[in-house]
Amino acid sequence: MKHEDRPAAQGAAGSPAGGQRLTIAAAFRYSLFVILALLLLVAIVVGTRHLAQPEQEALTRDAEVDLGGLLAPAEGPVPPAGRFRDVTTEAGIDFVHSNGAAGERLLPETMGGGVAFLDYNGDGHQDLLFVDSGSWPWDPEAEQAQTSSLRLYENDGQGRFREVTAAVGFDGLRFYGMGLAVGDYDGDGRTDVFATAVGGNRLFRNTGGRFVETTGTAGLAGKDHGWSTSAAFFDYDSDGFLDLLVLNYVDWSREVDFEVDYRLAGIGRAYGPPTNFRGTQSSLYRNNGDGSFSETSEEAGIHVVNPATGVPAGKALALAPTDLDGDGLLDVVVANDTVRNFVFHNLGSGRFEEVGSAWGLGFDRNGLATGAMGIDAGRFRNDERMAVAIGNFANEMSSFYVSQGLPGQFADEAIVSGIGPKTRLALTFGLFFFDYDLDGRLDFLQANGHVENDIAQVQASQRYRQPAQLFWNCGDECAGTYRAVARDRIGDLARPIVGRGAAYADIDDDGRLDVILTQVAGPPLLLKNELDTGHHWLRVTLEGRSPNTAAIGASVMLDAGGQRQYRSVMPTRSYLSQVELPLTFGLGNATEIDRLVIRWPDGEETTLTGLAPDRHHRVRQP
Repeated sequence: MKHEDRPAAQGAAGSPAGGQRLTIAAAFRYSLFVILALLLLVAIVVGTRHLAQPEQEALTRDAEVDLGGLLAPAEGPVPPAGRFRDVTTEAGIDFVHSNGAAGERLLPETMGGGVAFLDYNGDGHQDLLFVDSGSWPWDPEAEQAQTSSLRLYENDGQGRFREVTAAVGFDGLRFYGMGLAVGDYDGDGRTDVFATAVGGNRLFRNTGGRFVETTGTAGLAGKDHGWSTSAAFFDYDSDGFLDLLVLNYVDWSREVDFEVDYRLAGIGRAYGPPTNFRGTQSSLYRNNGDGSFSETSEEAGIHVVNPATGVPAGKALALAPTDLDGDGLLDVVVANDTVRNFVFHNLGSGRFEEVGSAWGLGFDRNGLATGAMGIDAGRFRNDERMAVAIGNFANEMSSFYVSQGLPGQFADEAIVSGIGPKTRLALTFGLFFFDYDLDGRLDFLQANGHVENDIAQVQASQRYRQPAQLFWNCGDECAGTYRAVARDRIGDLARPIVGRGAAYADIDDDGRLDVILTQVAGPPLLLKNELDTGHHWLRVTLEGRSPNTAAIGASVMLDAGGQRQYRSVMPTRSYLSQVELPLTFGLGNATEIDRLVIRWPDGEETTLTGLAPDRHHRVRQP
């Protein structure tokens, strides 16, 4: 459009030229005003942002490191200090886990090994058994460093240990070990040992001071190229004999690992999640009563497939045999890594029904599958409500499923319980409920550690070595049941390690529960509980009738000091590990026991009164 085609602007004098000059001047003044205003606004914004930036960054860092601190209530009682002292070397433990890592970054190298407290010689003291992974068969040079895949240390009753690996027949064992399960499978009163592995699993019968391998005759080797993780002895069909459930992880081989070829930017080939590995079916073995087992997984309802693909759905790492619905039968909750968790509801006829999603334990509070690792279950509120805790991957809160008053109804209460926000950044493996301060309420501990050595290069908020976490149960005094105990108040428990297995036992018979944590490619951490609250306690060991001589699966209720507590005899807890068989009840300031009610595995009940506190009682089934 030509200039003369535009309408002329009329000024006050009616002259087109004069009007044009006035318009230009006004426009110039307006533009100058706008520019100055914009410059002033920019200066204000920049200055404000500059002044606020340090605080903004500090808030961001606090949110990354301590989200729970922002959400936790300001008022309430302060948790008692967790005085855990590292006595590993002092106690005579010189075991060091090896994982065979030689630069290839193979998935099993990240998983670590389990640990078991057991009384292998029947002297009443809790001994320690470690499982090592060791070198790979294609790396003959590294094999020279591995002494044995199982290392046993005998407790003198004062918390000092001496290695008896060779004396009991465990010397010279070579397999890529993972987890442990202990139990008297043949009913002779002695604790036997089952070890899981990448490759064939192993069973060892306790003959009285020595262990003899009986894997072949028992039929428990599993697949030569399988990968088994956690396992548990328990009587699923109520015939008195301890059966065995063995979890299997993913369909893995060195070749498949290289095909998956997980990588991180800036690192290259890295350790990663099992997302691109096929799932597997776990194995349920029925005890035939003659020293042999029969594989009954599919007919018992343990096999689970993905309905869309027809392939096995499970990637199982840990399990908790527990009676979820109070019918006297042991159900099983399975923690699956990156796929939904399973709940095998015991139907009482030697069969299970998988109900994890229907019962609310399959997914987290957001309806998502998590990188689930370790697991435990307990009556954390000293009432009928059950909690199932599951440790998850980094940037996922630990799950905390709580029964909702009716059988088969659970909800993830990780946030309201006080555990969730504080556990978001941690990568958690082993965990368990226990009463560290003997006040009569179940506290909570979890072992942490990342899977990728160089994770800090790509995630500033993450570290390979991570401290364990301790949560104090403050009961009805707090809005949320649990409060994290500050790192500077938990002693050597706060030492960063690549945490994996976790277990507890009273190693020196003082009534306080001590802790052991294992780590990848490093020594364990044996932690003596030196907290002296003056609280009283009661310890109980149950002796069942043969063949279930340790009364695995029994439940115990205690009334004392106006408080009711619940425990169950189940050594399988945490991740790849086993806790002691004796049950510990903290009594707080109570000095009298009103009653102790035992429900034995066969359904019989025994009620005891007048038990003395601060004692370890042995109770034999009538």
